[in-house]
Amino acid sequence: MAIGSKLDNESSVRDLIEQKRNSRSFNMLFEKAVPYFLFAIAALSVLTTAGIIYTLLSETIEFFKRVPLAEFLTGTVLKPLSETPKFGILPLVMGTITSSLIAMVVAVPIGLMSAIYLSEYASVKVRKTLKPLLELLAGIPTIVYGFFAFTFVTPLLREFIPQIQATNILSPGIVMGVMIIPMIASLSEDAMSSVPNSMREGSLALGSTKLEVAIKVVIPAALSGIIASFVLGLSRAIGETMIVTIASGSTKNFTFDITQSMQTMTAYIVEVTGGDAPAGSTIYYSLYAVAMTLFVFTLLMNLIARTITRKFREEY
Repeated sequence: MAIGSKLDNESSVRDLIEQKRNSRSFNMLFEKAVPYFLFAIAALSVLTTAGIIYTLLSETIEFFKRVPLAEFLTGTVLKPLSETPKFGILPLVMGTITSSLIAMVVAVPIGLMSAIYLSEYASVKVRKTLKPLLELLAGIPTIVYGFFAFTFVTPLLREFIPQIQATNILSPGIVMGVMIIPMIASLSEDAMSSVPNSMREGSLALGSTKLEVAIKVVIPAALSGIIASFVLGLSRAIGETMIVTIASGSTKNFTFDITQSMQTMTAYIVEVTGGDAPAGSTIYYSLYAVAMTLFVFTLLMNLIARTITRKFREEY
């Protein structure tokens, strides 16, 4: 009995050692496979971006075989469906820049002041209540914002600006600003909250008021994050589609009058893709030329913003 029991114990120990060895081998194989899996996931996003760029570039080149580059970049007339079509992109660029600037004029001060209140003045309980409520604005579908701009904001503006058109660039610009307030407020508040409390306490100990601490200490220390929130908000405004499609109209005006109807690059893309433009036609290829311009525009803006952000990080 003693000999059998001893043999059984040795067999159990041998099985445990074998199981441990197999488990270790599996873990080692798993650890070796994880980096390759993560690399494949990262490469997938890069390849997707490369595919988008290739598609835009190839179709854009075909467009510029038919329309001179100089005419496209400097032309102030866009009439793709006329008997003598014109493909100047400046009316679309003007509409995009105007609506985005109006949105930022609305969103930046309100979003930044909201962030200052949430970070420096609000209690923990108030912050936990107000911040989620503010972020609810970001969850509203943009088509709802578009109809809100068209059916409510524009008639309201007519009470103060009688000459404003039924579709104009001012109304969607204001509503886009309201839409991106949560983005700027939330990201700016996160950047301000990450500033060490020791900086606040030191400034208060030197006799600074709470407002002086917020403006002269916290904001400069969190400036890189605040600028990043502005850039993301601007990118969101530039890429917005439904609000401007519904409320700004499809008139391709090259004007500085914000009470008139104007069209943005995204709205033009919607118009072309939703219209009867046959594949292979010049107007069809103009869709990709405008999309490529929007892509380059956004890329340059982000590169400039990264440079500015890096500069402020070095200074502070």
